[in-house]
Amino acid sequence: MSDNLQEDQQQAVLCDMCTEEDRKPARKTCMKCEISMCVHHLQAHVTTPVLLQTHPLTEPMASGAAGTTKCPQHGKLLEYYCLDDLTCVCVSCAIEDQHRLHNMKTFSTAHKELMEKLNAEQQALAKDENVSLEKWENGEREKLGSSSVRLIEAVSKLRDIALTSVQTSVSARMVSIKTSKSSMQVAQNEKDTFRFLQMFSQVHQDFEKAKAVDLRKGLEPGSDRDKLVQELRQGGEEMVAQAVQLWGSLLILVDPENHQEVFTTSSDLTFDPQSLGIGMSLSKDHRKVFYNSWLGQLSAHTLRIRSVHSTSNFQRWMVSLSEDCDWTIGLCDKESAENLKDGHVYGLRCQGNQLSSLTTDYYDFTDASRNLEDSSFGLQKVEIPKTEKKRRVSSQLIKCPGESGGDITPRPQKVEVFRNIAASSLSFFSRTGQHQRTEILTMKMSFDSSDFFAFVNLEKEQAQKSSNQPPGPQQQWMCSCGKVYIETGSGYSYGGCYYSKSPQAICSCGRVIGGRVIGDPCITEVVCELL
Repeated sequence: MSDNLQEDQQQAVLCDMCTEEDRKPARKTCMKCEISMCVHHLQAHVTTPVLLQTHPLTEPMASGAAGTTKCPQHGKLLEYYCLDDLTCVCVSCAIEDQHRLHNMKTFSTAHKELMEKLNAEQQALAKDENVSLEKWENGEREKLGSSSVRLIEAVSKLRDIALTSVQTSVSARMVSIKTSKSSMQVAQNEKDTFRFLQMFSQVHQDFEKAKAVDLRKGLEPGSDRDKLVQELRQGGEEMVAQAVQLWGSLLILVDPENHQEVFTTSSDLTFDPQSLGIGMSLSKDHRKVFYNSWLGQLSAHTLRIRSVHSTSNFQRWMVSLSEDCDWTIGLCDKESAENLKDGHVYGLRCQGNQLSSLTTDYYDFTDASRNLEDSSFGLQKVEIPKTEKKRRVSSQLIKCPGESGGDITPRPQKVEVFRNIAASSLSFFSRTGQHQRTEILTMKMSFDSSDFFAFVNLEKEQAQKSSNQPPGPQQQWMCSCGKVYIETGSGYSYGGCYYSKSPQAICSCGRVIGGRVIGDPCITEVVCELL
């Protein structure tokens, strides 16, 4: 609003104490008297000490607007400003009601402090607008531009290689057609019967060779074609990877809440080998958990995820979980690791195809069994109820976002967990692609979680699984030498090589691949992996 417009509005407010014939513009409005006064009639308010202290003055307000200076609850004059609730209050609000413990200021003091705050914020916003926004825009343009250039270069390179090679091959085959046309023309011009018959055999060969030319078959078979096909496949894979990267960058730019690139979990996050259960083993990097069904029954076992460096206010990890196991993933304290049903725990639980949240809270428990008896005075036994705080873990089924019909959230195979220590929040996301993620749940933690650690609780009850359940991920067999073979149904594969299920399938260390001997610790499947 311009200064001229403000002056026009102020001039429109006239003095309430002047006569109707000669009303002058008001200079101030008394909030207590609820009248506007010109310079002449204002003298009493500014020269009388009592009025000056008890009658707050403000800029001229139109007739009727002064009524807004009274507290709607107590009907008293608004004299203070609550900085906590950002509202004007009367003396009763400030002393007796909901604002009595708040940060209260007089109007003049609040005006000064808030004006200083606005000036500081304005400078910060101007700095962010001129520097941060420009820097962000340049960074995004450079990143997307670089990805686009690399993609265009890759596409152009593949196109040029294919077209040049095919053109060279086509040109070579076109020679046959030209040769045949030339031979036929010479034969047609030959008038001597004997010489025509002598050359007809060669003309026929050239004609048949020209007829065999089919430009739609691409390159002719041979080592040159095989080499080019291999080069195109390799270049095509790189091109697809660059296209996926550009596609993902655009999705993240437009919708960063639901699209985030899958970054590998920090290498300092590993499973604690001391928390392994019977039948479990770890990979060499302690990021993959194997389970051997021959050595024990996997039933409600908690694995701790430990971190070497945990000074950041943010912690993130992503876990791939077997479809053959029920699991719980989240945070808990040391005392709750063995019993998640009675402890400090916040997490996401998956049982069958149902997801639910786990949170910890306290409730009042009254124990009426405590007795007091004083026989010396002949008093009867009196029951004194005792109330104390009890801890409990609450579970709530998670529904599909935006649906009230009751459909449950689908079971995720990859779960990303984000912990904000400063905000005391824990978020869970389902990873469904390279860049796409869907938020499952965000919960607030009401306790000090500085001593909490990340965990994965696994439970595998084979007898309880339905036969209609979709098949789980590929089984894996880890040899004693450390190599992990993937079971494909009729055999095993490792490093692009295939081994059939037979005693002749030997690992490089000399062990029979997939040998199923009871008690063999190498017969394993992956049940959990840090990504």
